[in-house]
Amino acid sequence: MILDTNALSAFVDGVPLVGAAVRSARQMVVPVIVLGEYRYGITHSVRRPAYESWLDRYLSEFRILAISEETALEYAALRSELRRSGKSIPANDAWIAALCREHNLPLLSRDQHFDRVQGVQRMTW
Repeated sequence: MILDTNALSAFVDGVPLVGAAVRSARQMVVPVIVLGEYRYGITHSVRRPAYESWLDRYLSEFRILAISEETALEYAALRSELRRSGKSIPANDAWIAALCREHNLPLLSRDQHFDRVQGVQRMTW
């Protein structure tokens, strides 16, 4: 399962439903885009030391998914599909959706705009 930024945040904050979903997944995956968004977000948090400490302790338990040439092909295809349909999603989320399609993994996210992307199975809590 791929975690969107809001899912990673909820997991780190101890939201029980997210914890249960993550622990039941075959593999826990964090796209490098999500890691960047999360790290950016915690730079402005009063809890920054605690969040950085969590990352230092537990991030190694997650598979960090990088962007590849195959991801770029998926990204271009899904952005074209969305454009033809008159729909769009934020650019960072298009990269995350491309990774979901490339690796055929579900996405844990509260962002409903992922539902516009064919081939992405969004799970929520």
